[in-house]
Amino acid sequence: MSDESIFYTPATELVERYRTRELSPVEVTQAVLDRIERLNPPLNAFVTVTSERALADARRAEEAYINGDPPPLAGVPTSIKDLVPTKGIRTTRGSLLEPNWVPDFDPVFVQRLYDAGIVMLGKTNTPEGGWKGETTNRVAGTTRNPWNLDRTPGGSSGGASAAVAAGLGPLAQGGDGAGSIRIPAAFSGIFGHKPSFGRVPYPGSSPTQVAHTGPMTRTVADAALMLDVMAGPDPSDRHSLAKAPSLVEDIQGGIAGLRVAWSLDLGYAEVEPEVAELTTTAARQFEALGCLVEEAHPGLADPWPIIDVLFAMGQAGGVADRLDEVRHLLDQGRLRQIERALQWTVVDVQQAMSARDVYWDGMRAFFEEYDLLLTPTVPLAPFAAGTDYPETINDVEMSYLSWTPFTYPFNLTGQPSASVPCGFTSDGLPVGLQITGKWRDDATVLRAAARFEEVMPWADATPSI
Repeated sequence: MSDESIFYTPATELVERYRTRELSPVEVTQAVLDRIERLNPPLNAFVTVTSERALADARRAEEAYINGDPPPLAGVPTSIKDLVPTKGIRTTRGSLLEPNWVPDFDPVFVQRLYDAGIVMLGKTNTPEGGWKGETTNRVAGTTRNPWNLDRTPGGSSGGASAAVAAGLGPLAQGGDGAGSIRIPAAFSGIFGHKPSFGRVPYPGSSPTQVAHTGPMTRTVADAALMLDVMAGPDPSDRHSLAKAPSLVEDIQGGIAGLRVAWSLDLGYAEVEPEVAELTTTAARQFEALGCLVEEAHPGLADPWPIIDVLFAMGQAGGVADRLDEVRHLLDQGRLRQIERALQWTVVDVQQAMSARDVYWDGMRAFFEEYDLLLTPTVPLAPFAAGTDYPETINDVEMSYLSWTPFTYPFNLTGQPSASVPCGFTSDGLPVGLQITGKWRDDATVLRAAARFEEVMPWADATPSI
């Protein structure tokens, strides 16, 4: 298949062209696999490529279209983040602790994607345990940004974002514990949606958890299509939410009359000048869409001390009781997180949970006045690949996740939050605008993102890799 545009064809269009026999799932899959073989060496987006599985999936999809009963994602090339267990497929989690683990089970959302007919391309790269917003580990190395190979695509879903941005499959699953869908979406110039907590079920979910699972795509419609498949209750996750109405249908509506707050800094964040200029311009587009936009922020203190405790404690889980045995196998940045976490007490964790409740009360009150909150997704452009995090922003010192001040607040609150591409810096690096909605209101976030996509389209912009 010689038409390069096929690699950037949305999933929604692929399934329609499969139905009319204009395209073949087998031919498209083979073309994507050939592209992965060519582009993955410089990008390092995929840790494991499941070529035989992908072609078998594509053949089943082709048969389903011939028989007239294709499931909703039949024949769509899709990747899964390497933090997620996948039955029969190597899952490294970016860690030397068990780099050749082959799970014997699939989480329910993975099984739902399989049942929906995806073509399973393989596993995308992630930092060890997802500990940082950049994608490097000692198993697979560093993932690079398709827009500039010297820069990071972000993390921890950096392999996923690089793959989608480079045309290595239109759908990718990402995970987000402090921004790990939205950061790489912004850095790679794609769309990423962190759903409401519980929207996509995940075994082992708990009230202390800050991680969410969601779609990473080139278009909003693709994300809605993927999320429709992944979402819905399951007994494996007692915090999972009831099935919502179709998001694919809901995103067609307008957003005129919505009350929208725009905050450049949430009252405390440092933002680089070019990012500030691009995101401010993007936020003004919501006025043209009929929204009532005003500058406002919740007036809450930076919740970094809260996420720091909860995130680091999560990193320590499963390792703390054998730290002396395995410390030489751990990424040094993650090791520092774990050692800090071990200094905290149960009282410290409980205080963090209580502070989280207070923070939510403040954010909830703010959203009684507004339907949406707009901010930059990330306060700077993509930094050097292989660097754990930027040391400073505007000469202000940063720490391992404090440089992501716009994303982690909504891991604490569990609100739906998405990143939309909104332009490029003077040296051609993508910038993202974050759209955050009310409690459990994924539909309005996606609908707003879809309307923004119409007035500031991004999907035609592709890297030259």
